[in-house]
Amino acid sequence: MNDKIDANVPLRVVLLTRLLDYGGAERQLVALATGLHGRAEFDVSVVVFYSGGPLESELREAGVRCESPNKCGRWDIVRFLFGLVRILRRNRPDVLYSFLDTPNVLSALLKSVVGRPRVVWGIRSSFVDWSQYDWLARGTFRFSRYLSRLASRIVVNSEAGRRHYLAHGYADARLCVIPNGIDTHRFVPDQANRALQRERLHITSDIVLIGIVGRLDAMKDHPGFVTAAGIVARRDDKLRFIVVGDGPERYRDELKAQAAACGVSGRIVWLPAGNDMVAIYNALDILALTSIGEGFPNVVGEAMACGIPCVVTDVGDAAQIVGETGTVVPPSDPETMASALIALTERLADERESLAQQTRSRIVVQFDHNRFVERSAELLCSICKRSSGAQ
Repeated sequence: MNDKIDANVPLRVVLLTRLLDYGGAERQLVALATGLHGRAEFDVSVVVFYSGGPLESELREAGVRCESPNKCGRWDIVRFLFGLVRILRRNRPDVLYSFLDTPNVLSALLKSVVGRPRVVWGIRSSFVDWSQYDWLARGTFRFSRYLSRLASRIVVNSEAGRRHYLAHGYADARLCVIPNGIDTHRFVPDQANRALQRERLHITSDIVLIGIVGRLDAMKDHPGFVTAAGIVARRDDKLRFIVVGDGPERYRDELKAQAAACGVSGRIVWLPAGNDMVAIYNALDILALTSIGEGFPNVVGEAMACGIPCVVTDVGDAAQIVGETGTVVPPSDPETMASALIALTERLADERESLAQQTRSRIVVQFDHNRFVERSAELLCSICKRSSGAQ
């Protein structure tokens, strides 16, 4: 490893990930890239396996370089690896900061052939039920445990995540916690946006709208949300539901069939993931998180920054995020989730304004994205033996 990094030139940081799609880890990468790009002590670029992700436009607008070897599919391996090595050698990173399992494995394996940069891993979950995934995903996770010693630091976004990875054999000295950051200047309460979005959804002002936001994935437990929606709907006909997220079409069809069986198919709106999340959050009255595993669920922080109270399962650091402003229930328990949603709906009748102020204030004070960028900058400088200019 080259320990002599010229302190008079910007620190070259390459952020590596698969695809800049709509997702929590991807949004944090974009926030970090744009935040570091505005600091004189960093020269930041982003490398993605697959080009064309919707969040790439945010990098371009901010002036951050984004490159890709244009991977063509799972089995496009040799051409992809040659292209990736070529890009990394050209960028000559002092720090290679990868996000999620496969990029983490590759950053460790390629370290010796791209200039021996300091390697930082970004891990975003605190629990994954690997029985829900294919053999390649399971094998990648197992392999990553053995390669973790090659990373200078392993960044998890929750205390729950740190405990989980310690239990799976990751070195304590390498693990550090940097909570995700929420852009509280972007995610704000907006009554005009709320009215417009609800008009588009044909939701009148007297209807309470409960939503779940996240990719259609087994870890998010959408079936649990649909079951809870069915229970809630039977008790109050003034409630409607919305599911926002992308995923396999077959899984979406299964969820819609379940909604029909629960008698709520006519009361659930299904939306794909999109970039107008501020409008979507503002259209909600309550956000539900039904996940069985999380690290730091961004959707909770983003909704709260928009003044939307949340009912969350007790996974990852969700309970720490909502604090006293929301309700925490056990995972995989639709009955308890439904009861909590009904109770919060009743509170909204008298406490809507105060709840909105409390939820937003908690995010602004504790989880603003400037703190996330500053802590990340300090970490990157520390492993390269530099002082950080973060304020």
